[in-house]
Amino acid sequence: MTKRVMVVDDSRLVKVQLEDALKGTDYEIAAHCRSGEDAIEQYASIQPDLVTMDIIMQGMDGLDAAEIILKKNPEARIVMVSSLAYNDTIERAEAIGVKGFVEKPFHQEQLLKTFEQALK
Repeated sequence: MTKRVMVVDDSRLVKVQLEDALKGTDYEIAAHCRSGEDAIEQYASIQPDLVTMDIIMQGMDGLDAAEIILKKNPEARIVMVSSLAYNDTIERAEAIGVKGFVEKPFHQEQLLKTFEQALK
């Protein structure tokens, strides 16, 4: 069964990289949001199985957006995909309820393993 992924990242390049990494897998990109605000607005209508969330974006950052999505939708599965893989950032993400953290640049194997763990 195909799992729907909502990509939240202001970079079109990252969206393309994720599309490439997910080719031939059980995952498909259902939506691409370029801001945290857009992700919050679209989450309910898209109902993705998984969300990938960047941290640094125009407007609201990804950690704040993840926190709001999870408060409204406690069942949401969010994986941070960011180059900000610092202990304090990862700890805050875990405290919010994020299910995983993938450091950019990412590799398909690492991405899929984190997705599987997030969906358990």
